[in-house]
Formats: sequence, structure tokens, C-alpha cells
Amino acid sequence: MYWYLTVLKKYAVFGGRARRKEYWYFYLFDVIIYLILGFIEVGIKRVYEGEGSILGSIYTLAVLIPSIAVSARRMHDIGKSGWFMLIPIYNIILFVTEGDKGDNQYGPDPITDA
Repeated sequence: MYWYLTVLKKYAVFGGRARRKEYWYFYLFDVIIYLILGFIEVGIKRVYEGEGSILGSIYTLAVLIPSIAVSARRMHDIGKSGWFMLIPIYNIILFVTEGDKGDNQYGPDPITDA
């Protein structure tokens, strides 16, 4: 939960670097929260045939900018531009790649800063 909150604190920070741990823990908790919201909506019968998830949509909009920001920072950690996150399949390979050791053009190593 620490890493999820860390990403939310850096709401629209696109500069710098994000280590793999920060990126993947954010997405783990993101999926868990989205599933919990889905169960809540089913429980209170807010999801009817043909309608979407209202709570899920609001949550998705709320974390859209932090999701893009942490993805860009993750790309920076491996020395790539944030735009590389838009390349299908290759971006997944980059997201699991170990970050550059030491400083790079996007900032100091986040592992030594933590």
C-alpha cells in the first residue's frame, strides 16, 4: 500500500524515475481496488444490464493521470522516453526490465534514493 500511496502523492509528476517495485505494486493495488468497487456495485445492485460500472468509471478517471505518470517514470528508469509506453507488447517487456544502475539523463537511481 505504501507504493500505491507514493504514486498518488506524485499525482502528475512525469519527471524522474520509478523503480519496478513502485510501478507493479501500484498496478496490483489498482486492480484490487477496482475489483472491490465492482463487488460493491454488484452488492448494491447498481450495475444493471446494459449499464457500466459507475464507481469503477469514477475511480478510473481519478487514477488516470497517476497511472500515466508512473508509466512514464518507469520508462525513464530504463533510459527510455515516456512515449515508449505506447508501443504494444514492447512496453510490457520494458516495464519488467531492470532499471539503469546509477544516474541517467532522467535523474538519480530511485533504489539508492529510497
